[in-house]
Amino acid sequence: MSEAVKGFWAMVATCVIWGLSGLYYKMLDGVPPIEVLAHRTLWSLIFFGLILGFRGRLYEVVRVLRAGRGRSAAIVALAAIMISANWFTFIWSVQTGHAVQASLGYYIFPLVAVVMGLIVYREGLGRLQWAAVALAGTAVLVLTLGLGVAPWISLILAFTFGTYGLIKKGLKAGPMVSVCAEVLLLSPVALGVLAGYHYGWWGSAPGAGAFGKDWQTSALLAFSGPLTGTPLLLFAYAAQRVRMATVGLVQYLNPTLQFGVATLAFGEQVTIWHAIALGLIWCALALYSTASLRPRRVTSVPPEAV
Repeated sequence: MSEAVKGFWAMVATCVIWGLSGLYYKMLDGVPPIEVLAHRTLWSLIFFGLILGFRGRLYEVVRVLRAGRGRSAAIVALAAIMISANWFTFIWSVQTGHAVQASLGYYIFPLVAVVMGLIVYREGLGRLQWAAVALAGTAVLVLTLGLGVAPWISLILAFTFGTYGLIKKGLKAGPMVSVCAEVLLLSPVALGVLAGYHYGWWGSAPGAGAFGKDWQTSALLAFSGPLTGTPLLLFAYAAQRVRMATVGLVQYLNPTLQFGVATLAFGEQVTIWHAIALGLIWCALALYSTASLRPRRVTSVPPEAV
């Protein structure tokens, strides 16, 4: 098996894990989303710390945070805020029956990233890319008019992840090192959240924290570390072996699986407005993909996801 083929299947495995992750968070729907997020942060820190420590690369995390006389630490902190907002919104959407909107958000994300690249980095857009952006905007308008409310969950997920990718573009660090630095900065907040649940600081009874109550829930919460880290390792492996255009196209598998899980496993309703919007988004992604496959039109995709 060639390296390119190995990279392709690693990318597929990455997107399958991301796409099916809603099933995992649904099993934790008895745990408040903010508590799940806190555990995901801390167990991810342990997971990445162990791997980087085994490879003798923990010093790289310190170097990233100290670079530029603290400027890099500020960038990492901003990235951490964006990815934590993205993670929380996704967890909340799955637990509260809005997984369809979440999947639409990750469909819209590549087109949001294109617009952000235009605004911040003055990256030019071709006719097909402009048409794709216009179709995505029309899809959002259809949902807003049809449902009577803007698809806020989709927009929050798309814009927080797009902003996260934009921030990471200016950060000179590998994906594992940078994410480890992010969760390290978030860990004091995560510890505070968990302490509040266990000691009753948030209006709940002392001992309300989910971890330690039963082994199944505790194991699920601890698994959030490997669930976050494993696809990132697979992505890094794939990105070194396949074209970025291939990476971008295969990533559409993620929201497709999310949509399937939301409708088939969770039984969420898909209205005619969702169907129209999804059709418009698929057309937009087809145009975007065509433009991306052309020489000098390839758009980078950030390495991290839900």
